[in-house]
Amino acid sequence: MPAVPEHDTRQRILDALEAAAPEHGIDIVDVEVVGSKKNPCVRVRIDHADEEAGPISLDEVATQTEWVSAAIDELDPIEGSFTLEVSSPGLSRPLRRPHDFERFAGEDVSLGTTATEGRRHFTGCLEGLDGQNVVLTVDGERVSIPLDQVKSCKIKPNFDSPSNGAKS
Repeated sequence: MPAVPEHDTRQRILDALEAAAPEHGIDIVDVEVVGSKKNPCVRVRIDHADEEAGPISLDEVATQTEWVSAAIDELDPIEGSFTLEVSSPGLSRPLRRPHDFERFAGEDVSLGTTATEGRRHFTGCLEGLDGQNVVLTVDGERVSIPLDQVKSCKIKPNFDSPSNGAKS
């Protein structure tokens, strides 16, 4: 069996979990496949699908882990054994879908791009989306980055703020 690139494995797992998540009331925030080929680890970050439900608890994560594990086992994306880690998105929540960039507008973020020239890392206030561009305010200037060039984007926790989460 030929080796499957990590990105393809990650996407297959993400697609399978996102297909099953609605029946469990869960949002698949992110999936990562990390570690060596001999000892891979699949990290799945989940949250409530209902944005008004508040942060997912540790007990809820433990309850949801059973179907996440079963869905990945049925897919069988990794040859041999692997470690599965299911967790909440945490304070440094990753943003990946257009909805995420709208939902968390107003939050401070750290964003990396796939750009091959110029600046590739930005830290600033997420303004949201303008068409297919993620808009940030960085050092007082508005920066627009095509969504398809966003490699990674995470919320930067602000411990001085009374709320860390979605803006109402």
